Amino acid sequence: METKKMKKDVIRLERESVIPILKPKLITTLSNLIQNSSDRAEFYKLCKRVEYTIRAWYNLQFEDMMQLYSLLDPVHGNRRLEQQSLTPEEIDNFEQKFLTYLFEVMEKSNFKIATNDEINVALSGQYLLNLPITVDESKLDKKLLKRYFEEHPHANLPDFADKYIIFRRGIGIDRTTNYFFMEKVDMLIARLWAWLLRKTRLERVFSRKLNAPHDIDPKNDDEMRAKTEQDYLKVERILLENMELSFSNLLGKVTIQEPTFDRIIVVYRRGTTNTKTERGVFVKHFRNIPMADMEIVLPEKKNPSLTPMDWVTFLGSAIVGLVAVVGSLDMPKADLWVIFAILSTVIGYCAKTYFTFQQNMAAYQNLITQSMYDKQLDSGKGTLLHLCDDVIQQEVKEVMVSFFILMEQGKVTRQELDLRCEKLIEEEFGVNCNFDVDDALQKLEKMGVVVRDMNGYSCVGLKRANEIIGPTTEELVLKARKCTLSPP
Repeated sequence: METKKMKKDVIRLERESVIPILKPKLITTLSNLIQNSSDRAEFYKLCKRVEYTIRAWYNLQFEDMMQLYSLLDPVHGNRRLEQQSLTPEEIDNFEQKFLTYLFEVMEKSNFKIATNDEINVALSGQYLLNLPITVDESKLDKKLLKRYFEEHPHANLPDFADKYIIFRRGIGIDRTTNYFFMEKVDMLIARLWAWLLRKTRLERVFSRKLNAPHDIDPKNDDEMRAKTEQDYLKVERILLENMELSFSNLLGKVTIQEPTFDRIIVVYRRGTTNTKTERGVFVKHFRNIPMADMEIVLPEKKNPSLTPMDWVTFLGSAIVGLVAVVGSLDMPKADLWVIFAILSTVIGYCAKTYFTFQQNMAAYQNLITQSMYDKQLDSGKGTLLHLCDDVIQQEVKEVMVSFFILMEQGKVTRQELDLRCEKLIEEEFGVNCNFDVDDALQKLEKMGVVVRDMNGYSCVGLKRANEIIGPTTEELVLKARKCTLSPP
């Protein structure tokens, strides 16, 4: 058994385009960097007008999406569909239109569809969940998403994409400190078993896993070469299976660490039964989900049970023990202490297997409860409203950071603007992100406050930018309200 220090398990994650800074903090920080007080006031006004303008652009699309979801709401949707007297073909079209809106909003919110490679890397370790969790696919619809992806092809779709889809965004860290006594016993047995396999040269027979680099969102070789190390984040996994063996680690508290998906959204529909036609679409929103415990967000999970390997170990131990006892009884002088030792070992190992399973079941129930009351942010309409607001917040932040750089540093190329925006965010907020400069420039050009020529991009002055956008509807309403409330 190895007692030397284990090699670090590091996951390499591609940097994401999301700006994880609250919009008020971002705008306040940028405003404080402006020396002139009048320019600072104009910048505040521009931020408000940019937000109102972007909100107006998306308003009709968001209203259409929410209206469609009111017909597909799992709680009240069926009753509303009956009131509308729609044909099955019309309902099918409404479903596909809703999914089209939903996927567009997901993309604008910088959510990505989890691929097979990402999920395999995420589940390659064990964190708090030590039970095999599977989905009862017979309870899930297989037509809704299949039709959507046939009409809207996507690359690198996971194998389960016809039944449910998992969106993920953002990376965090989760740490847990405990004694983990039963888990440590399992770890020691696993290492002893691996050591025996190596000594008996049976490792190649039993080993099924291939050593693969821990990369999330891997691309083809050309794209991988084009990316630099700055395009990736490295997060260390600290798991019991990689723990250094020592008395302090085995007998004391240890801290384990696992990268998390900051946000996960799961979309699925239940399968139609003989008595009920399902039209409801479930949209569930989770936060801070450890990668190795991603199974807790899966829909329609089966109740976990002893694995086939557990049963083989359980029954194999009993058979070996019985054979050893019978063999001892056949000896001329049966040693009762030997028989007692054999039976105690067999019974103890079977008891350990059973109680380990019970402990894992209790941990599983605790994680499920936690995912319902702590990890789950919202579902259905609440999730959609959150996404709609999130799109606007992200777009406003991208636009204002880009305009600020152009205002302060003058004409720049697209590549220079991208790098300077990322540098500004890192220097002022200590955050690394892959800035989406193309989307920001597109909106600035659409507003008419940025011009492009052969040498790059430049912006108009702050006062002129406010004049071009002009007073928004919200400003006129607020002005009218003040006039109404003010005394004559």
